[in-house]
Amino acid sequence: MACDKESLIEKLHDIQAIKFGDFTLKSGIQSPVYVDLRVIVSYPKILKQISGMLWDVATTSRADFSVICGVPYTALPIASAISVSQNVPMVMRRKEAKSYGTKRLIEGVFTPKSNCLVIEDVVTSGSSVLETVEALASVELVVSDAVVLLDRFQGGKEMLQFQGVKLHSLLTLPEVLEVLLAKGKVGQEMAGKVSEFLSTNTFTPAAVAKVPAKPGSKLSFEARAQIACNSVTKKLFEVMHIKKSNLAVSVDFTSCDKVLSLVDKIGPHVCIVKTHVDILEDFTPEFAKSLQMLAAKHNVLIFEDRKFADIGNTVKNQYSKGLYHIAEWADLVNAHVVPGDGVINGLKEVGLPLGKACLLIGEMSSKGTLATGEYTKAAADMAQGSQRLCHGIH
Repeated sequence: MACDKESLIEKLHDIQAIKFGDFTLKSGIQSPVYVDLRVIVSYPKILKQISGMLWDVATTSRADFSVICGVPYTALPIASAISVSQNVPMVMRRKEAKSYGTKRLIEGVFTPKSNCLVIEDVVTSGSSVLETVEALASVELVVSDAVVLLDRFQGGKEMLQFQGVKLHSLLTLPEVLEVLLAKGKVGQEMAGKVSEFLSTNTFTPAAVAKVPAKPGSKLSFEARAQIACNSVTKKLFEVMHIKKSNLAVSVDFTSCDKVLSLVDKIGPHVCIVKTHVDILEDFTPEFAKSLQMLAAKHNVLIFEDRKFADIGNTVKNQYSKGLYHIAEWADLVNAHVVPGDGVINGLKEVGLPLGKACLLIGEMSSKGTLATGEYTKAAADMAQGSQRLCHGIH
């Protein structure tokens, strides 16, 4: 197995599935190493080797399962190869339910309460595996184990163990580094940078007791806070956990005093107050400061329902300048996706340094809305690709 692993590591490096340099990860963090295993679909011999070796890891770990599920999307070819070669049933998780037909999130035939083995390509924080575990639990499939091709060794294994999922890995990033260093495929200086990066960028589970999840249950707000991709999402889940509430209230008054009065009354019981600052007839900068003070007093997040919908530079100025200076006091804003990625980039340039977040508008309840079908899916895809800024879609 050791020789096979060394051979696989070299092959992955040769096909540029593992790269060294200066990369920006999906989270926005700069990394000296980048793992892109999507390329393996173009190398069937390597894909076959990976599926066989991962199956060996799964079976020797004595994981108990009767069906498998790959984490979408990169792990799907691996799971499919295992299913075909080993004659083991597979189910498929969609990232979002279809808007037509059966509208299922989990496709395939299975027996409720049976054990499902989750298959992943790369684990960093473990969040993608946990999302799949939650989706499987919603249809009463139980997950006790997961196997991964590459564990980046940044705390994902511990995060999963904290949630009751045992992770078994074929390769770890330190192991990959050691082999490539010995083979002369990476220099000592770069190896040092990667090792330092791994040691300073780890995820740690909360030091609280974990209640085992039952079939059909979902992750707790506390658990979701631990795997949140941005600070606003993390804070919201923490507030929801503390208050045992998921209430958000729209404060649609045209008077600043009425807004402040209502926020002070409902603050102890809600998690978010939603404002429409541009309908206020007597807005002043002092109002924004007073609203922030009330939000801090009652541990509430401020959501300005601005619905940005312009090119990036204009959105950046609308967000940070003008009469309202929204970025200074709102934790969360929202935006239409009609302008494309530019609207996200404009908000990101201002919001990320301030620890803010954005919701993308995927649907609207108004009669005759065009925000349906493919538009909604596109909004979800954009949010998925910008998780450090995007809190989600609505």
